[in-house]
Amino acid sequence: MSVLRLLRILWVGLRFRLYRLLPRFSSAPDATRAVEDSTRAVRLREALEALGPIFVKFGQILSTRRDLLPLDIADELAKLQDRVPPFSFALAAVGIEASLGRTLKELFRTFEEKPVASASVAQVHFAVLHDGTEVAVKVLRPGVEEAVAKDVQLLESAAELVELLWTDGRRLKPREVVAEFARHLDDELDLVREAANASLLRRNFADSPLLAVPAVHWDFCSRRVMVMQRMHGTPISQVNVLRQKGVDIPTLARAGVEIFFTQVFRDGYFHADMHPGNILVSDDGKYVALDFGIMGTLSEGDKSYLAQNFLAFFERDYRRVAQAHLNAGWVPAGTRLDDFEAAIRAVCEPIFARPLKEIYFGKLLLRLFQTSRRFNVEIQPQLVMLQKTLLNIEGLGRDLNPELDLWQTAKPYLERWMSEQVGWRGLARTLRREAPHWALTLPAIPRLLHQLLAEDRAGGLQAALERLSAQNRRRNRLLAGLLAVAGALLLVQLLAFFPF
Repeated sequence: MSVLRLLRILWVGLRFRLYRLLPRFSSAPDATRAVEDSTRAVRLREALEALGPIFVKFGQILSTRRDLLPLDIADELAKLQDRVPPFSFALAAVGIEASLGRTLKELFRTFEEKPVASASVAQVHFAVLHDGTEVAVKVLRPGVEEAVAKDVQLLESAAELVELLWTDGRRLKPREVVAEFARHLDDELDLVREAANASLLRRNFADSPLLAVPAVHWDFCSRRVMVMQRMHGTPISQVNVLRQKGVDIPTLARAGVEIFFTQVFRDGYFHADMHPGNILVSDDGKYVALDFGIMGTLSEGDKSYLAQNFLAFFERDYRRVAQAHLNAGWVPAGTRLDDFEAAIRAVCEPIFARPLKEIYFGKLLLRLFQTSRRFNVEIQPQLVMLQKTLLNIEGLGRDLNPELDLWQTAKPYLERWMSEQVGWRGLARTLRREAPHWALTLPAIPRLLHQLLAEDRAGGLQAALERLSAQNRRRNRLLAGLLAVAGALLLVQLLAFFPF
């Protein structure tokens, strides 16, 4: 079967002339080659569509790697729509009953046979629980795990060929891209993981007037089935319908930006697949998030890097941008900061010739990634995912309101976040966060030191400590002072953590 699948892939590749994407095979006359280049992105997209849903999904993931792909190909692959014919109700019923160990009648009062959505990995049906709760039931496609495993193996082989046959292949990191795709698919094939993603996002926005997230019904979830609250709303792409319902569109556009920056800078946890198909709007103008298979996470260092870069960019402080890369440890040793700063300036100054409301944060990050690549900076995968999400949010916001000034909307939030990270507020929060750790660690230090000295049978460590003590009494007095300060700080931490 895999041989037949490989032959089909080769046939599709020949049919859409994908070999022309490799320079060593592009020996056509100049005029013909120009036409080939102008249609290469379309031919690649059509080939992936012809190969089926798993390759469509791969194209969607590939479109996010704008740090690696030419822009024309990334833009074209972003048009891929994961619209797949649904599988039968009988198969869906068998899958649900086998996963949950009960019949549909035992599980649900009613169950709609016709799915409301169907994709390459799963499809969704509406149902009603016996207590009257309306739910959405997501069930994996039969045999999808086996199909994915076979196609991923073929993609891995293709990636190795690209590296072998194309001189620029290694720079594009095709094997890493395939590995990233496989990781995303593994996440999407485990609906318990998706349910956990939804649960965390819902908890983060529990009291939010801006975003609603469906509740998960854990008693009805398994690796292949996920049951969640049914959400009502209008697809965000239906702007005229939203206007008719009295939704304030400019306010809705600004709310989308605020939701994104809240996820990124407050939580470090964001929905990484926020295209219009995954967003509804309730009648009261609240965003409703759907489909939680792909989520992104950011560390405190990532958040600090992003905030510093955004603020420095819009102040045109390119030295600060270059320094932020150095502080993050992403610039290789030996890189001249002046050269890096000059390269960033050359990219960004033409962008800032435009009005601020026409500047795209996502494209700005993309230009930064492309410039960084010239200096052998390894782009962090989580930031590439964030850049793709930011492009989605910006495009969505400006579809809703072409006059949206993203900078004016985001700048107060970024400045407030930065002010909370430095100064006494940031110090107090750090002390409170670290207090439990120090409260557990400090009392154990004497015991650990005694144990270390007891195990030093040869006496070398103890003798060395005695020599160090005799030679450095002044330093020890300084150390005692520092320990006294540390003790005072610990007391502050404990008082902050355990108020009396």
